[in-house]
Amino acid sequence: MERIRRNIVAGLLASLPLLLTVWVVGIVFDFLVAAGRPVVVGLATGLASRAPEVSQLLLQDWFQSLLAVVVTLFALYVLGALTTAVIGRKLWHLFDRLMARIPFVESVYGAVRKLITSFQTAPAGQQRVVLIEFPHADMKTIGFVTKLFTDSVSGTQIAAVYVPTAPNPTSGYMELVPADRLVWLDWSANEAMQFILSGGTAAPDHLTFGKP
Repeated sequence: MERIRRNIVAGLLASLPLLLTVWVVGIVFDFLVAAGRPVVVGLATGLASRAPEVSQLLLQDWFQSLLAVVVTLFALYVLGALTTAVIGRKLWHLFDRLMARIPFVESVYGAVRKLITSFQTAPAGQQRVVLIEFPHADMKTIGFVTKLFTDSVSGTQIAAVYVPTAPNPTSGYMELVPADRLVWLDWSANEAMQFILSGGTAAPDHLTFGKP
């Protein structure tokens, strides 16, 4: 029984990277299919009278999912190309202003937009990746600084730090930490995310654990 248990655990650990990869890819694939499926269904409906064979092919689940992924990827490519062009940036700015005028939608869209923008620029010339004392002073964890505040009473600088959980960084904690208690790392955001997703196995060789 001990040998069986040991082999099962070893097999689970060996397959865990593959299982996590399949899980993440499955989430992305489902998102792409869900985003592109309405276009494919509309195209199949439009071709029902003119080309019934093509319409029936488009309604096949496997072909519909594949084409939906292609449509979504193409739409994302076009959107990315537009946002990097001058005219596209102006149109995107107008779209942001339009979203800001819609009640309730503005609060959700604006919050997500600010979060993405905050990850694209480092605060006050500092690196974004930090170590904070969590869950107590003798332990530290990786966090991302999203905003810097000034305490209206003491005048000290306070940092809003998002602490993602491993191996799923989409959930985590929001911490308010005095800036002088942070350990600023010279890691990039990609290096920090690889560290979190890999459970600490993928990381640079050196780490500044304590304050200089």
